[in-house]
Amino acid sequence: MNFHVLTLFPEMIMQGLDISIIGKAIGKGIISLEAVNIRDYTLNKHKKVDDYPYGGGAGMLMQAQPVYDAWKAVNQKIKDQGRDEKNIRVVYVTPQGKTFCQSMAKEFAKEKDIILLCGHYEGIDERVLEEIVTDYISIGDYVLTGGELPAMVMIDAIARMVPGVLSNETSGETESFSNYLLEYPQYSRPEVWMDKKVPEVLLSGDHKKVEEWRLERSLEKTKILRNDLYEKWVEDNQEYFIKKAKREERRLKKERKKGKLI
Repeated sequence: MNFHVLTLFPEMIMQGLDISIIGKAIGKGIISLEAVNIRDYTLNKHKKVDDYPYGGGAGMLMQAQPVYDAWKAVNQKIKDQGRDEKNIRVVYVTPQGKTFCQSMAKEFAKEKDIILLCGHYEGIDERVLEEIVTDYISIGDYVLTGGELPAMVMIDAIARMVPGVLSNETSGETESFSNYLLEYPQYSRPEVWMDKKVPEVLLSGDHKKVEEWRLERSLEKTKILRNDLYEKWVEDNQEYFIKKAKREERRLKKERKKGKLI
């Protein structure tokens, strides 16, 4: 997968992502990352890329021409490398967009190329946005000084969904938000720390019971912290509660037969 970031601060993108898991994936050629400096495509001899907005108002606005030419250059490069440049998704990171989520990360991870456009100042001339942008995405209801941090957040989340990026391929499928549920609690050595013990079921070696315990803990945590996600999971998994009720009914019958219940 290939990430192309149109930005005024390419060093910020490269230095922020060329480390840890993402950096290793880049080094192995599983994903590629390029940060394209929009200033390199301005026609202004002073490398200026902004101007005052028509109609007045505070701040400056990024001009259409350098953004458009930077986008064209990336498209041409993709074409020269033998990939389809006609249907590439161009993501403009903006507080006005749809809120980024895990399902979006999975969706974007299926693409061969993604272009992310980072705005600055008071934004970008609307005409170029209308011309090139396919997706308007936000990472939250707040305003940052530029689009570089949101772009890096998105690249990190998307790249983790690309096969081969994570050393444990199942971890990307079982973590928080992968199926509306928050991740279950996890424990490591030592078995006892500050008088707190690891739950016995995790030491049992019974994988079925461990999975059941983890699902129950995920449900509990999600219901408390993100009830909106819990309700979505319940809506899609009615069969789980039916089976759970039947299991509990069978358990109670066995207990009665043993004389443990009256």
